[in-house]
Amino acid sequence: MKLSTNRIPLALLLVLLPCFLACAAQTRPAPPVARVRVVQESSQDPHSFAQPDEVVVEHLKLDLTVDFPRKQLTGRASLRIKNKRGANHLILDTRDLDVRRVTLDEGQATRFTLRDPVELLGRALEIEITPQTQWVNIDYSTRPEAAALQWLDPAQTASKTAPFLLTQSESILARTWVPCQDTPGVRMTYEATVRAPRGLLALMSAENPTADSADGVYHFQMRQPIPSYLLALAVGELAFRPLDRRSGVYAEPTVIDLAAWELADTPKMIDAAERLYGPYRWGRYDLLVLPPSFPYGGMENPRLTFATPTILARDRSLVSLVAHELAHSWSGNLVTNATWNDFWLNEGFTNYFERRIMEALYGKDYADMLAVLGRQDLQSAIDELGADSPDTHLFLNITGRDPDEVTGDIAYEKGALFLRTIEEAVGRDRFDTFLRSWFETHAFQSADTAQFVTYLQDNLLKNDPQLADRLKIESWIYGPGVPANEAKVRSTALAQVDQQVKAFAQGTPAGQLQTQGWTSHHWLHFIRNLPEPLGRDKMADLDAAFRFTQSGNSEILNAWFLRAIQGNYEPAWPALERFLVGMGRRKFLKPLYTELAKTPAGAEMALRIYEQARPGYHPLSQQMVDEILGWRPLT
Repeated sequence: MKLSTNRIPLALLLVLLPCFLACAAQTRPAPPVARVRVVQESSQDPHSFAQPDEVVVEHLKLDLTVDFPRKQLTGRASLRIKNKRGANHLILDTRDLDVRRVTLDEGQATRFTLRDPVELLGRALEIEITPQTQWVNIDYSTRPEAAALQWLDPAQTASKTAPFLLTQSESILARTWVPCQDTPGVRMTYEATVRAPRGLLALMSAENPTADSADGVYHFQMRQPIPSYLLALAVGELAFRPLDRRSGVYAEPTVIDLAAWELADTPKMIDAAERLYGPYRWGRYDLLVLPPSFPYGGMENPRLTFATPTILARDRSLVSLVAHELAHSWSGNLVTNATWNDFWLNEGFTNYFERRIMEALYGKDYADMLAVLGRQDLQSAIDELGADSPDTHLFLNITGRDPDEVTGDIAYEKGALFLRTIEEAVGRDRFDTFLRSWFETHAFQSADTAQFVTYLQDNLLKNDPQLADRLKIESWIYGPGVPANEAKVRSTALAQVDQQVKAFAQGTPAGQLQTQGWTSHHWLHFIRNLPEPLGRDKMADLDAAFRFTQSGNSEILNAWFLRAIQGNYEPAWPALERFLVGMGRRKFLKPLYTELAKTPAGAEMALRIYEQARPGYHPLSQQMVDEILGWRPLT
């Protein structure tokens, strides 16, 4: 058929049209793909001497004897290694360890060197190996001043009858009781034999017994790979109560019944967490309620969360901490920040996850209250650091600094707010699918911020530049303060509290305020938002009506004591002293001692209290308060 140069027959046009359209589609420029600047990170952890790119530890075998009189752990750490590059040396992290002997494989002695000490990091232990070496065995002992270990006399425990040992390895303190590659970028399985005094129960972040061993010897297995900061040990007079088939609680005998009652909703939290982001991958989930000197609210040691007794409020009002530590079983323990610069990947995700668990169990109003209080904590942290401070970035650069003194509410609260902002932008169902995929894809791995940004681009932002622009990801992660696109956090329940704050400020007596049905979160918001200055008469009116000074709730006490210090409310002083002497939780110690130190009279009171309280504080708490008060030991 000869085609006309002027027209194409309609029938032929209909045949050719799909081809024309396909060709046009192939030549049309593709829409721009949303890309976010990725800050590349060094593979070397700035807080570790280890070189896992050359030789990496895959398994740890411990055999330790617990010596309370000497405040010492003595024994052997055997490390199974993988030599990736035929290296002739292995470098480990140590601090305040006395290394006696090192052997390879079946016992052949080898040379080792402890390098000069470096502030914060300790001493690199360099061991000569061969490319064929599979096991490195280190005979060593800890020192009484080892920062991860707290040795408590019987008088410092709840039961007052037996000594107690607890560890706190996060962030870079595992090296003070185990020679290891002390970086969250290295994961290992472990097993342990612990020889404790008879009558005391030993527990680890592993498969645990529920009763004392007759000979004081205990054996442990952790079959899933974990980073060194999740190594944990506790030895003391302990009892156990099951909560259901896969969770239970350990505590001192005088505390166990209250602890089991207070933590009874733990199984429901596990179920809610699994519905959100997939199966719990660690077997059992148990909790250990520690003596009051424990420096943190909780520590997410796998299979065995360490918890402060300050959560035992006798009304189950502070159990969001359990939801938080449980959430770490996904964000932190399952997918771990590769370095402490990436700390927000652990804590921001966990704070977000915690509030989703609490919403699933107790409703949106409850979770919204937690979010509003968290936003207040975030603003306080920004005010303290400065709006332009690089310490308000999510991704940090803390080389040469102690992670325990830098990481705080920014990682927790700004990180959670960032994730909530993404959720609101893309929708909850879509974000939940993304987050579940993140956990599953990176399970039992360490990840850094650059990996998360790339995963976010490839799985949530792809082909949607408008969404990437709206989210302002670079500003959230690599910029200071809080970007203007933050998800607005509101609580109708706390808005009603604001009305009562206003009424009190306008002269309504405390006893006439409408406070029926308030939880600890209502009260915390109320105290935080009272007018300043309050004055002693107003303080006395509030105390008479609500008995804040006699509260058994640690969160309420902390907020009230801050107002008491600011208002010089002397009737609170005896209770303040009991509070500071009776617990060692850094979250409460830091603001209270800081506020006391602002006036000469307050500083004098703080030093007097601290002289009494300091021996019962964990070394991490001691270091912090020493700096606040300028405390030096008497010579």
